[in-house]
Amino acid sequence: MELKETAASEAKTNFIYQEIDKDLLENKNESKILTRFPPEPNGYLHIGHAKAICLNFGIAKHYNAACNLRFDDTNPVKEDVEYVDSIKEDVRWLGFNWQGDDKYASDYFDQLYEWAVKLIKAGKAYVDELTAEEIAAQKGTPTEAGVESPYRNRTEEENLNLFERMKNGEFKDGEKILRAKIDMGAPNMHMRDPIMYRIIHKSHHRTGDKWCIYPMYDFTHGQSDFIEGITHSICTLEFEVHRPLYDWYLDQILEGEPTPKVRTRQIEFARLKLNYTIMSKRKLLELVQKGIVSGWDDPRMPTISGLRRRGYTPESIRMFAEKVGIAKRDNVIDVALLEYCIREDLNKKSVRVNVVLNPVKLIIINYPEDKTEMMETINNPEDESMGTRMLPFSRELYIERDDFTENPPKNFFRLAPDREVRLKSAYIIKCESFIKDSEGNITEIHCIYDEQTRSGMPQSDRKVKGTLHWVSARHCIDAEVRLYDRLFMDEEPDGHKDIDFKEFLNSDSLKILTGCKMEPSLADVKPLDKFQFQRLGYFCVDTDSMPNKPVFNKTVELKDSWSKMMKK
Repeated sequence: MELKETAASEAKTNFIYQEIDKDLLENKNESKILTRFPPEPNGYLHIGHAKAICLNFGIAKHYNAACNLRFDDTNPVKEDVEYVDSIKEDVRWLGFNWQGDDKYASDYFDQLYEWAVKLIKAGKAYVDELTAEEIAAQKGTPTEAGVESPYRNRTEEENLNLFERMKNGEFKDGEKILRAKIDMGAPNMHMRDPIMYRIIHKSHHRTGDKWCIYPMYDFTHGQSDFIEGITHSICTLEFEVHRPLYDWYLDQILEGEPTPKVRTRQIEFARLKLNYTIMSKRKLLELVQKGIVSGWDDPRMPTISGLRRRGYTPESIRMFAEKVGIAKRDNVIDVALLEYCIREDLNKKSVRVNVVLNPVKLIIINYPEDKTEMMETINNPEDESMGTRMLPFSRELYIERDDFTENPPKNFFRLAPDREVRLKSAYIIKCESFIKDSEGNITEIHCIYDEQTRSGMPQSDRKVKGTLHWVSARHCIDAEVRLYDRLFMDEEPDGHKDIDFKEFLNSDSLKILTGCKMEPSLADVKPLDKFQFQRLGYFCVDTDSMPNKPVFNKTVELKDSWSKMMKK
């Protein structure tokens, strides 16, 4: 799906676009539009962030405007350059680019400090010495007013002195904080003297050791938008209760200043929630740190890098974001919709290849032992322009073990004794006999073929009920295939108050198959190449692959459970 088409489609029903249109009609912000995507560099982006990326950059695309990429890097304890680099890679991979250089909240630390000093001088901020536990206790409850800190009425001179000493590194972590002086009885808990600055003696990934005090996110986010001239700050619903605080900060900062030409407007939308999926970066980090997954890009993770490694395409994720749409209320989206989108995309563009995951040997006893034929097969029936390729065919083949049974049940249309099937792009064969080992496992299937049933021969159109994929035993290559399932067994793994989300982990979320047999055309595949394995699903070449040692990840089943569910 093209970016322009996505933005146009969104604009038809999206309430955010309607609000922006209204602002333009009223000539707010001089009829300018500038959005931003403001990730915190404390983890890898996930599918929920992808929705926000598509929205913010989609708005810019629709209005022929621009979108900033800004890292709200206010906590050096949790942030890392690795996360910054991965975020930039993910945004570009999704098909978007930002205006100018990437921006950082840390670029504005000097300005934020000056504004904090301004609030102190105006009697709107003070240095507190209460511990985190004491602050939590004195803040009260949503139905009971809080209690003012005993340090709330310090003089301007004392507060300025202590704040400067905080900046100079004279106090330990947690020993002092700077709080806004608002209203300890406010119905909105965020307005009860929130923390503006805390002491963190740790080097920052961009500012080094220049600072040992760092602004809180709530004191940084809105002001960063204002500094950059962001016209529309698009946030998820949990920030709706923060909006009065953002407005209060800006009101105090702008007091006595000329009216700004641009004043950021915040609009909230419902964040993405997927069933069977964890979206918390903290919990995703826990999965990584405890080795439950192989890393942030583990194909079972909902991270953009994990989805990319599993075989998802930018087009499929943009399609998913467009189908989910933008809502004002939280709702849980079925992960089957995401699977539907990648299936729709890959169906149009992926080459169909022959791969046998659980091989059993099939010998065509009436086929010459030294003969090899090249069978022409179509690459993608959905797109004839993708052409054809040639597959080697010989006397000994591999087929899927599940495609043969000694005692076929009703409606089993695959291979069985005295039964005929077609080998795709080749001949019709008939089972004559089979061999078992001492444990009763079938080791060889012996068949005869009908020479007249190859394409172009007199009986090429003879019908049989079953068609099987196959590979030539003499020409195939071995490979590893990783079959992925949902990481969690519960629809809402983090929705149980007294149960750890890890209790719902799926022990069968990864199965590794070795000794799989693949057609020789797959010998030179490259990481992230995508294919449809005939009758098995869509697969992607893993980044662990090496020359002549391919590793494939299963992306998604062929079965379309979401569209069937919608038809019920």
